[in-house]
Amino acid sequence: MRRSLLATSAVALLVLSACGGDDEPTAASDGDGGGELTEVSLTLNWVPYGEHAPFYYGVAEGIYEEEGIDLEIRPGSGSGTTVQQVAQSQTDFGWADTPPLLNGITEGMPIKSLGVFLQTGPASVEFFTDQGISEPADLVGKVVAGTPGDAMYATFPAWLELNGVNPDDVEVVNVDPAGKIAALVEGRADVIMGFFHDQGPTIEDLSGKDVDALLYTDWGMNLLGTGIIAHQKTIDENPELAEAFVRATARAWEAAAEDPDGAAAAMEEGADETPPAEVLRAQLEQSIGLLRLDEAGTPGVNTEEQWQETIDLLSEAGSLSDPGDPGTYWESSFGEAG
Repeated sequence: MRRSLLATSAVALLVLSACGGDDEPTAASDGDGGGELTEVSLTLNWVPYGEHAPFYYGVAEGIYEEEGIDLEIRPGSGSGTTVQQVAQSQTDFGWADTPPLLNGITEGMPIKSLGVFLQTGPASVEFFTDQGISEPADLVGKVVAGTPGDAMYATFPAWLELNGVNPDDVEVVNVDPAGKIAALVEGRADVIMGFFHDQGPTIEDLSGKDVDALLYTDWGMNLLGTGIIAHQKTIDENPELAEAFVRATARAWEAAAEDPDGAAAAMEEGADETPPAEVLRAQLEQSIGLLRLDEAGTPGVNTEEQWQETIDLLSEAGSLSDPGDPGTYWESSFGEAG
């Protein structure tokens, strides 16, 4: 059942003036003579799928415009690439997974999170329902496909041990990100590591078979998911724009949660390519369930404890060198829980 949300309060129009410089957002006429909108680019973590529908809905419903923003949504090619593009000022904001953000910052990239929206991390192991897997112990003797270098792969052994499973009793095979779904569908793997809210509906559509998943978070390990990232220069020199973008995005997610069909339709209209309608809607519904609104109250509002948990897990898994405190990675002033 879809969670009910608090009604969004009306927000006055924020008019942002143009800022000079090649790397900064520029102003564009709003067409009504009532002020100027700031042209803003957002690069997604991947090509558009259901998780991204709230952005298209926010544009279609005029939410970003009400906050003074003329938003351009760009497809991505992986969170790691999006993180790099933000660090290189090739895009104003990014929508990226948290572990690649942390790694980028430890490597010296001048970027930060403005708030993670998918606070229940989508990291999981996925499999066809007829495998009869219901707990981590059922993975013993199975072939599990994963991608070296990503956070799920790095933390998988620790997740197994946390649940009383010897990692040596599970066979892990290495595949690239694009090959995981094919490995499962073609029977070359019994299980894949992945994001259930994205891949699950896609696999069901391709195979015609039911798919289930064991979420890391349901079995003792939560890694924060995707959220907004920005260059430190934007945070320091244009905090009003950063605040407006975060506020608009939170409103767009709230609106999409109240009207997922409308959000899906807006994405089908606004994006160049989208998944099949049924897949898109399933992905969106599952994404909304990851907001953890019963605790956050508003999309994108985080706590230091959530950040510290993810930092500790990645550090213990050896995939985060020289970890800092939450303030190293997260600009809390834009969305901190009270």
